[in-house]
Amino acid sequence: MAERNKCLRVLSSLLWVGALVSARAAEAKLAKGKIPSQITIGWSPAEASGVFATGTEYFEKAAADAKKHGLNVKIVTQAPSVQTHFAEQVNVIEDFIARHVDAIVISPADVDSIKPAIKRANAQHIPVIIVNLLEPIPEVKIAQYIGFDNEMAGEVSGYAMLNFLGGPGPLKSQAGAAPTIQNPQGHLNLASWQDIYKNVNPDTSAIKGKVAVINGIAGTIYANLRLKGFMKAVAPFSGVKVVEPLYADWNRQKAINAAQDIIQAHPDINAIWAASNEMGMGAELAVEGLHKKGQIQVLTNDGTPESVQMIKDQRLVAETWHGFPEWGWYGTQYGVMAALGLPIPEKVDIDPRTEYIGNAADFYPNVKLDPIPWDKIKSDYLANQ
Repeated sequence: MAERNKCLRVLSSLLWVGALVSARAAEAKLAKGKIPSQITIGWSPAEASGVFATGTEYFEKAAADAKKHGLNVKIVTQAPSVQTHFAEQVNVIEDFIARHVDAIVISPADVDSIKPAIKRANAQHIPVIIVNLLEPIPEVKIAQYIGFDNEMAGEVSGYAMLNFLGGPGPLKSQAGAAPTIQNPQGHLNLASWQDIYKNVNPDTSAIKGKVAVINGIAGTIYANLRLKGFMKAVAPFSGVKVVEPLYADWNRQKAINAAQDIIQAHPDINAIWAASNEMGMGAELAVEGLHKKGQIQVLTNDGTPESVQMIKDQRLVAETWHGFPEWGWYGTQYGVMAALGLPIPEKVDIDPRTEYIGNAADFYPNVKLDPIPWDKIKSDYLANQ
């Protein structure tokens, strides 16, 4: 009898376990047939303020757009206090991993510093998207790169500088000469500039001037590549002299100080190229403060509402577009798709191109972005369950 009761207890336990497993399997099957209740994307810009605030704004806009289509997307934004605090960004990524976010999007302050944290995200099967960069990061798994070729962006800025110094193009020259090209066709990207300059003699006396450079964080990939591209465009032109660059860590106040030092050391410069618009706007403030506005002009890189307005107000000559709205808009789209296990393209190439007074309205306030097909994303996810 005791043995029979023992068998009944075992059988009862097995039936209970079987029922529990069946119930859990049913729950799992039901969950698979539904869109997740929330998809959390950890967004780690290199800094919270400045140009990165524009990227964050478009992450939030894309998340709000997703909610209109029945996808609850949450953006968690954390950033280092300043871009030179590389260890802080590592801590941010580690925190995202500990929170078990569904995807991580990073604009690296420094690529090498974050590799170990990305490896840990890889080990936890959390997809990682990199923005502000197309150059592959070795030794880690990156789901997607959203960005631009930094050397190409510097080269686009170099051609805009040549135009300002008297070469052909749509910009008004330093001497006040009218643009030689009134209505350029298509984007003013690198291919367009190269076409404009393909038959220009680099020894022409029409293109001449003394140029100062304010660069970002010394030794980082962004600073190195942008300067390399800029020099690639301007160095062949014998009439253009470029003074030794100063570094301002992508910071507006540091760029004010750098520009003041440059102008004091080289009062005869014609223009300043700053490799980011925080530094460019700082340089412009220094020029204004020293009452050099008619003598020294500023060209820069990035593209935010503030800097584009300064182009419209003729306080900046030109700027190379880096696509901060695209970072947030497409970073959200592809972050969600990666979290849902859907295939995404390896790269989203934001074509660097020149903003100037003739096309500034094409950038802000009406940024041109493709609609995100949220309904298709949902249906593709459910079809794959």
